[in-house]
Amino acid sequence: MRTPTASYAVSVAEGCFDQLGEICREAGLRGRAFVVSDTAVGPLFAQRARAALDAGEYAAEALLIPAGEEHKTLATVEMVYDWLIEHRVERSDFVVCVGGGVVTDLGGFAAATCLRGIDFVHVPTSLLAMADAAIGGKTGVDHPRGKNLIGAFAQPRAVIIDPLVLRSLPERHLRNGWAELIKHGLILDEELFRDLENASVEGPPMMSAELIARSVAIKAEVVSDDEREAGRRTLLNYGHTIGHAIEGVTGYSSYLHGEAISVGMRVAGQISKELGLLSDDDYARQQALFRRFGLPETAPGLSVDALIDATQSDKKVRDGRVRWVLLEGLGNAVTRDEVPADVVRRAVESAVEG
Repeated sequence: MRTPTASYAVSVAEGCFDQLGEICREAGLRGRAFVVSDTAVGPLFAQRARAALDAGEYAAEALLIPAGEEHKTLATVEMVYDWLIEHRVERSDFVVCVGGGVVTDLGGFAAATCLRGIDFVHVPTSLLAMADAAIGGKTGVDHPRGKNLIGAFAQPRAVIIDPLVLRSLPERHLRNGWAELIKHGLILDEELFRDLENASVEGPPMMSAELIARSVAIKAEVVSDDEREAGRRTLLNYGHTIGHAIEGVTGYSSYLHGEAISVGMRVAGQISKELGLLSDDDYARQQALFRRFGLPETAPGLSVDALIDATQSDKKVRDGRVRWVLLEGLGNAVTRDEVPADVVRRAVESAVEG
């Protein structure tokens, strides 16, 4: 993967987890390795990561942070800082983020800001992190007023994606991850969307290295063109305006990220349809695919006003106006910042009352 500020390898292959040390050597990393994982994933993979690093002749330490989006905060970042500094971290050392989206976002941010920046490597262990959080160099934490409002753009030195680790995930978390792959097809690759439709006729393909790699390639190509979300990268936020609002309003405790953006994509799809951008048939295909993968279409009982108010804290707001990512047909996302308020309200109402 190449961006204006970095070039690094993204490995997608069964069994590559155990090549972690070798891949780090190939990436030119030379110092000590500091493994950051969480209390859910760490017992499964932290020691395995240390063993792989040991095979690459790295001295390695490990820290487990509390698991869960509610711990994606500056207080947890401070915990990582304290640990690194207690171990006398140096600029030649590097962090290895082993976990889902919280670990990759938070661990990457801690590395990007400790000693004004040390190197880091992502080893995502959830499908969502493989398709989204580990790719593209967005790092950060949540703020009480909104998701991912504090952070930095910083590219990893390597990303290691081993689909075999997904065997450890509960089914809900697997389904959650497919929301991002479906999104990539919806916004930029109609062929991927069709292949997801075909592959899920007899049930969703929960662990497909080929589909994961294609999704990763889509995001990598977008980020390579627009590293800091000044233009085209904004399209990756399809469904995220309302999705992030749902997560924030519910205190990051009721909906997984993919579940929330699935509902958000329903809202964005309905807005697209009402504005005449998306046909009824294409909208129906979008929703049918969400149902095949067991993703929610509604968030019953939430306050319409609270969700709409939360969109004003979205990072895509410009001059007080929400910049919506919409669909102008499958595989063709566009942005609009003058969506009538009544259109937005009707779409949100249908998602919380439907």
